[in-house]
Amino acid sequence: MQANGTGAQEPEQESCRNGESSTSAAGAVHSNGLLSSANNGLPSTESPASDSSTKKKKRLSQSDEDVIRLIGQHLHGLGLDQTVDLLMQESGCRLEHPAATKFRNHVMEGEWEKAESDLNELKALMHSPSAVVRMKFLLLQQKYLEYLEDGKILEALQVLRAELTPLKYNTERIHVLSGYLMCSLPDDLRAKAEWEGKGTASRSKLLDKLQISSFLPPSVMLPPRRLQTLLRQAVELQRDRCLYHNTKLDSGLDNVSLLIDHVCSRKQFPCYTQQILTEHCNEVWFCKFSNDGTKLASGSKDTTVIIWQVDPDSHQLKQLKTLEGHAYGVSYLAWSPDDTYLIACGPDDCSELWLWNVQTGELRTKMSQSHEDSLTSVAWNPDGKRFVTGGQRGQFYQCDLDGNLLDSWEGVRVQCLWCVSDGRTVLASDTHQRIRGYNFEDLTDRNIVQEDHPIMSFTVSKSGRLALLNVATQGVHLWDLQDRVLVRKYQGVTQGFYTIHSCFGGYNEDFIASGSEDHKVYIWHKRSELPIAELTGHTRTVNCVSWNPVLPGLMASASDDGTLRVWGPAPFLDSQETEGLTENYSMDS
Repeated sequence: MQANGTGAQEPEQESCRNGESSTSAAGAVHSNGLLSSANNGLPSTESPASDSSTKKKKRLSQSDEDVIRLIGQHLHGLGLDQTVDLLMQESGCRLEHPAATKFRNHVMEGEWEKAESDLNELKALMHSPSAVVRMKFLLLQQKYLEYLEDGKILEALQVLRAELTPLKYNTERIHVLSGYLMCSLPDDLRAKAEWEGKGTASRSKLLDKLQISSFLPPSVMLPPRRLQTLLRQAVELQRDRCLYHNTKLDSGLDNVSLLIDHVCSRKQFPCYTQQILTEHCNEVWFCKFSNDGTKLASGSKDTTVIIWQVDPDSHQLKQLKTLEGHAYGVSYLAWSPDDTYLIACGPDDCSELWLWNVQTGELRTKMSQSHEDSLTSVAWNPDGKRFVTGGQRGQFYQCDLDGNLLDSWEGVRVQCLWCVSDGRTVLASDTHQRIRGYNFEDLTDRNIVQEDHPIMSFTVSKSGRLALLNVATQGVHLWDLQDRVLVRKYQGVTQGFYTIHSCFGGYNEDFIASGSEDHKVYIWHKRSELPIAELTGHTRTVNCVSWNPVLPGLMASASDDGTLRVWGPAPFLDSQETEGLTENYSMDS
């Protein structure tokens, strides 16, 4: 096959032709391989002598050629065709193969027979020649839809029967296409087919499909908007490597400066004490933000639960109400999915469980099955109508909101619980250093996690994929529940045999925070074993850390020193720091 003087067997990667221009039946073609709509302002004829007298240019490397083509494609997208012509002429590069240019032009002009003919020319340049069937199918589908929109039913029927069907490709789609014959109005057709209609928009989308599907190698035709794609990937990679990035990821480039690297300052991260809450008069064992992020509940050895209101503007916490009467103290709290109710559990020797209506401050249920029980952990079913509870003396119950026993599992010494989003499975860590999954519907159970040391507590990510374990004498471990593998062991924290509760946090749960027996709060990026922050201020063991699920810059910690600390960004940031330009941290630092 010959294409404008270029042999079919020519190596595909050779995309530079030293300024060679070409012409085709579609019209005058620039040296960049794209159709010209007007004279580009350069002399139409050039003396061969002037070429020979020009100083021989340095041969461009492959990467240089690629960059020039990427820039050319971007400029062409902006409509700067004369600039593209000059760039390609001076560099000696070609934006795309002339055969690809003919094909592009014929598609954009709706000349389907010529576009099909171009496919035969392009076939030898494809990685997989069999892909021509798929490409032809997409072309004929566009042709068919355009005929239908124009009301040319007989022509459309002919395309369907004589051209699409004989391809014997995607018969299910052909059945769908045949159904469009019943559309009486163009608007109905466009709505049913989810199609923009005849014209530039749908034809451009068709070309994008043909390019994105990699039917044509990039040496022949660049993938659409390739430079923007590479820039977006670079920005995303920098964000991924930014240790302190804790805001919504914007996939676009409009709000990003490409002139500087992306960095977030540590001062924008919740590493600074915003408040010290001293209303409890004994050790604070637990704290947990509500699911909507508007409240914080804290439980203490002083037998009370305090509900704190989060100010939506200042993010300051204010005492809202106190729930009293937990004789053994409060070591665990769980908000219902809609935040209407709060369940409080006590330490090992506590056989009672309290279910409070947070809005009214009234005790709805005080549950105790037996004085021999130990109800130290609880988890809500996703339906908000049931919960499971248990303890280390072998009790494992499923109950309704009135404390009525619905199901029970005998002989399971429960340390910590979590309800899976399927509404049937409950994860329970037990005294055998494992986490097992229990199905209350078919009464089956299976091993999911096995550690070598006691699992003091665990929590699960919103996706349900990852579990964060506080393991006695070992620290914080991250497990993949689906693959049942240990992903990472986080360093720094001091964990003996006290129960410490860690948490996922940050905008996309990219961070992990845990208390420690050395009086500190440790924060890690999920992918980094070393802590990115060690927060000091507490004077005794930090029992629990909770990250606000709605406000990624707000975190709370509870300690045996009798206080809660609320953590946020640095109180004063200058304009440069708010832009995140002052510090540069890498994942390897």
